[in-house]
Amino acid sequence: MDLIKVAANSRSTAVAGAIAGVIREQGHVDVQAIGAGAVNQAIKAVAIARGYLELDGIDIACIPFFAEVIIEGQERTALRITVEPRCDGTK
Repeated sequence: MDLIKVAANSRSTAVAGAIAGVIREQGHVDVQAIGAGAVNQAIKAVAIARGYLELDGIDIACIPFFAEVIIEGQERTALRITVEPRCDGTK
C-alpha cells in the first residue's frame, strides 16, 4: 500500500491530488501525519480529494489509527488514515 506523508507545511490541494491519483490507480492509500499542523493538512486533503473523486463517481471513506514510527532514532506516534472507496455505495 502506498504511504503519503504529510507535513504541517504541505499544500492540502497537492496532497489531495496525490490521494485521488493513488485511489484511482490502486484503490486505497494510507496518509501519515505527525503533529497537529500535519494532521490538519491531512484531514483537509482527504476532504478535498473526496471532491476530486466525486467527479469520477468514487465516494471515499477514511479509517484513522495510530502508528508508532521511528524518526531519527526516536519513536514517535503518527496518525495514519487509510482512505478507500466506500463499499456500501451510499453517500
